[in-house]
Amino acid sequence: MVRVLSMSIVDRILRVLLPSAMAWSLSLISGAAAALHKTVLVTDCENPMQMEVLADGRILYVERAGRVKLWSPETRTSALIASRDVESRANSSTPATGGAWEAGLLAVAVDPGFARNHWVYLYYSPKGGREFLISRLTLDGTPPALTGEKVLLRVPVDLEVCCHYGAGLGFDAGGNLYISTGDNTVGFECDAFAPTDYREGRKFFDAARSAGNANDLRGKILRIHPEPDGSVTIPAGNLFPPGTPNTRPEIYVMGCRNPFRFSLDARSGTLYFADVGPDAPAAVAERGPAGFDEFNRTKTAGNFGWPFLLADNRPYRQYDFATRQSGPAQDPAKPLNLSPLNTGPRELPPAQPSWMHYPIGPSARYPIFGSGGRSGCAGPVYHFDAALGSPRKLPAEHDNCLFLYEWMRNWIIVVKLDEHGERVEMKRFAPEMTFPRPTDLEIGPDGALYVIEFGTGWENNADARIVRIGAAP
Repeated sequence: MVRVLSMSIVDRILRVLLPSAMAWSLSLISGAAAALHKTVLVTDCENPMQMEVLADGRILYVERAGRVKLWSPETRTSALIASRDVESRANSSTPATGGAWEAGLLAVAVDPGFARNHWVYLYYSPKGGREFLISRLTLDGTPPALTGEKVLLRVPVDLEVCCHYGAGLGFDAGGNLYISTGDNTVGFECDAFAPTDYREGRKFFDAARSAGNANDLRGKILRIHPEPDGSVTIPAGNLFPPGTPNTRPEIYVMGCRNPFRFSLDARSGTLYFADVGPDAPAAVAERGPAGFDEFNRTKTAGNFGWPFLLADNRPYRQYDFATRQSGPAQDPAKPLNLSPLNTGPRELPPAQPSWMHYPIGPSARYPIFGSGGRSGCAGPVYHFDAALGSPRKLPAEHDNCLFLYEWMRNWIIVVKLDEHGERVEMKRFAPEMTFPRPTDLEIGPDGALYVIEFGTGWENNADARIVRIGAAP
């Protein structure tokens, strides 16, 4: 997950020193907005991660400890419909690694043909394994239950590492399934710059073995097409065509640190994703750039640079952790992966710059983002439907708006897009409301916005819940 259990010391200090950051960003909003109502739907949830709002108003959601639940609008209660014995929490006493803190049952999605086939997809780390599974089950029966699991894809991971597993699931208009995965690398002991420690015995501190490796599924956004028999095929247009030596054809986007949340706009075909960045407070010429979180968009496969480049292609130097000497800066046109643990090509595809990026402190370019700890997330694009007979649907002023949100800073921002997908303006969404650690955003079939609020603490929060925001309760 984003940084739910791995907040750095920098984050902790800034969260105390900059309590006015969100209030300051409210001053950037102008103009009256239509009244919105916030309704609490689900309260009996523990570490909720991702959800799907079904056509009949039920909410399917997963909890990190391995539970799948289904909330009913008729009974206003949740039922446990499946559980998985998952690998999560500390498996190791080694402070530098910490052991699987952010693993577990992390994501859920429903098939585009769910009304017909009742298929549900999960992303989780099974107990005793060293992998994450993308599996498909069928939701049916009375009472409803998930049955008939088929494993579609396996993502090998090092579960000794505390952090950066991702993850999210989602479908595009063509029925392709996207899976976001983290770089599965310790983000410490690198002075908050790129963790590319190539010394023997330091593999957990080497993101080049994962995110920068074209032959590895970590630190990526994968794209596969589930077939009816439970197999998968590779859609045309992924980053590496099937048969390319020493690459994985499932990769659509590579070079990510921890792309926790993404969305797919069916109308434009655009993938929006956020990537949680490192914490360096300032650039250092001998090492690389300051830390930034990124908001990215793409309609084509690409390499987004990590751990060799960051933000708008700001390069890291090839740094020798043994001698503490700096080598040449990475070239965005042909990043080089020199890790001895790299099993893919040495020269990588050209790096793509971020769409927007923001630091720990105030952003001169995007002051609305405020200051403090960072864990950016990319939410859905809303398309207003005048014919939709729902009193709860969001007002027309939010038409063609992308919803971005921040797990650390507790805000939701709407980005107005023009007909070409370019940014017109950004405003705080519902500034009169609070959103304690928004973890997932979905536009429901009723046109309302559904939000998982993880709660005020780092885990097991009594105030964790799922809420609905709309033009009517």
